[in-house]
Amino acid sequence: MTRRRWIADEITGNRAVLTGEHADHLVRVLRARVGQEFDVAANGVVRRSRVVALDQSRVEFELGDVVPLGATPSLTLVLAVFKFDRMEWAIEKCTELGVARIVPVIARRTDAHLASASAKRIDRWRRVALQAAEQSRRTSPPEIAAPLQLSDALNLKPGMRIVLAESEQRLLLRDVVESRASDTDEETTLAVGPEGGWTAEELQQFQQAGWISASLGPTILRAETAAIAAAAILISELS
Repeated sequence: MTRRRWIADEITGNRAVLTGEHADHLVRVLRARVGQEFDVAANGVVRRSRVVALDQSRVEFELGDVVPLGATPSLTLVLAVFKFDRMEWAIEKCTELGVARIVPVIARRTDAHLASASAKRIDRWRRVALQAAEQSRRTSPPEIAAPLQLSDALNLKPGMRIVLAESEQRLLLRDVVESRASDTDEETTLAVGPEGGWTAEELQQFQQAGWISASLGPTILRAETAAIAAAAILISELS
């Protein structure tokens, strides 16, 4: 039987701890007990672990043997801020798919109210990512960065950098990945625009910064659909 996996809130030596809502769910909903075994991710390593003490606000584990895992590609998602409920859904599903880092950005077509409120949503986005990471048995949630202006995100890191563009008529996302198949160790960054897409000026900025424009095909997708579909393609092709 597959053991439930948790991501530790605290780690000291061979002990790991879940706290707060984490612990409350384990104790009150799942009715954990001392001696029960779970998989616990601690510092990016999954260990077979045994409950040694618990109450509703704290569950302590003794860490055991390491559980071997396969490698996953490193994918950063630059995600223009859009309606928060749909953005949370994109964060949840991209976490499940294996995205390593999510960088929210303020684009030209990001609603002004959403842009001003985005910094206050970081903690919620991180909670959404943590819950999705545990559900999908990841060793750690993706890093959720503080929102950036697009100009500050254009030069985040080297490697394969792709911007989804509705105006791109010839180059599909899968073709970009296949053309770089020999560069298997390079970092990959994907940028997905807001509702309404990137402006022509923004796409020019991407091009000047060395990004590759790519398309998901002839249909026009919602921002959250595009992010999830593109992440799935890249994770599959890069694995």
